[in-house]
Amino acid sequence: MGREASIERNTAETQIRLRVDLDGTGKCRVETDIGFFDHMLNLFSAHSGIDLDLFAKGDREVDDHHLVEDVGIVLGQALKDALGEKRGIERYGSFILSMDEVLALCSIDLSGRPVFVSDYVPVMERIGQLSTEMVNHFFRSMAMETRMNLHFKLLNPGENEHHRVEAMFKSFAHALRIAVALDPDNSERIRSTKGTLV
Repeated sequence: MGREASIERNTAETQIRLRVDLDGTGKCRVETDIGFFDHMLNLFSAHSGIDLDLFAKGDREVDDHHLVEDVGIVLGQALKDALGEKRGIERYGSFILSMDEVLALCSIDLSGRPVFVSDYVPVMERIGQLSTEMVNHFFRSMAMETRMNLHFKLLNPGENEHHRVEAMFKSFAHALRIAVALDPDNSERIRSTKGTLV
């Protein structure tokens, strides 16, 4: 069963091509021209096991808002398409991850109901070329399009902005890996008493 999706989005602000394979090996080719964002997306792919192929460019002369937001939108759409009817998936995933002095919790429900909650509050304005205010915005945009519950809790926010954001991306990757995992003994099951997760 192929759980892959490709999305192309072209607007006056951004041009994005993206492909995901939920059953990949974490192979990643990413080019957004925002170095730290590329780094985080590479980590997401490696730790989730989801293959990610992404080319994105946009109006960086304005700022990074449109590009980061639209990558979140397109990634969310691709995840939703790749999941299809969500037959056989575990649906729920949670992971607590330590990143040096930071301890981050991510919890996911692929319920079909979009909710985003995060207690991450940036201290620094930027990490490299990425505006830190865009971290929550990226995850919110993605959660809305995937139609998932996505919760972040920094159990220990630590002292380093890079570590905080990296812990969020890595904990999300591991939680998503758990949630999209297939039960080989129940490949037709939809984990809901309603009979649908869409």
